[in-house]
Amino acid sequence: MDLDLRLVRYFVTVADELHFGRAATELFISQPTLSKQIRRLEAEVGAPLLARDSRHVALTPRGERFLQLARQLLATADQMLREPTPGHLRIAHIFELDTSRVVADAFLTAHPGVRLVQSQMDSARQLTALLEDHLDIAVLRVTSGLKAEYPAGWRHALLRLEPFWLVGRPGDPSRPAASVHERPLEVFADAPGTALYNVHGRYLSSWEQHTGVALHWLGNPGTFDSCHAAISRARDSAYVLEFDSYARRYADRGVPVHRPRELQPVYPWSLAWREGDQPESVRAYLRIARETAEQRGWLHPERADAAPLWVPPEDLTTA
Repeated sequence: MDLDLRLVRYFVTVADELHFGRAATELFISQPTLSKQIRRLEAEVGAPLLARDSRHVALTPRGERFLQLARQLLATADQMLREPTPGHLRIAHIFELDTSRVVADAFLTAHPGVRLVQSQMDSARQLTALLEDHLDIAVLRVTSGLKAEYPAGWRHALLRLEPFWLVGRPGDPSRPAASVHERPLEVFADAPGTALYNVHGRYLSSWEQHTGVALHWLGNPGTFDSCHAAISRARDSAYVLEFDSYARRYADRGVPVHRPRELQPVYPWSLAWREGDQPESVRAYLRIARETAEQRGWLHPERADAAPLWVPPEDLTTA
């Protein structure tokens, strides 16, 4: 059997996203076409690789084994077909969160001659891509579990402690701070036990365990506009616990946002890069990132009154 590398790439993208719509967007093809090609690959392999229903996509046991080999195959193929291109730097962003984009803009202002090759990946995918030499710089959440799973080959440094805000409903009165106990607390994230539960979800689970505040899990619409539409349609009274990156955009659209009064959760974003000698472009990017963090006060976020900062105990905020 001659395995079509194009179909293998399609499968890996779906496996990474666990969402046919997002995978189709990343691949620049239609969702029906992508579904048809995945079925074709499964027919060639002779077994289902993905289990899907109207709401979720998950890997089958055969799919998990196939994914590991598929990544190795594609990495080998990429290495055979391409030599590293001087003047290119490969980075990734996490949905529409702004930390990596702010750094990228600052870097391009200082180094307009370097071409940034940009992708969209969550934390887990970024580390895999970094170690497989598909990324030069990653911005991700680093935990003790992640370090135990991948103990060598990379280094990291804290970049930002991104605060969370309480996003109210349109028409709510404007207040600088609010209590996490006065209304139900919602999150745009996939709940524990679902196929799409991820690094962000585990952070929120730690918050639940620490505070005893039960979260209402709304799923992950992905884009800011989708999240904003959900809040605008809501008729009940609640707060959404939301990243600073999104909260400020809600505020720009007239939705009240408040700092948590009792405890200020912050999400620790870290830079990650491979061990060993790095090209000048990588060193320059790391330098610009640290300068940006200092200029913007990213490691000293604002909070309500004397609310203490909180990160889960498993998070590593030092190298």
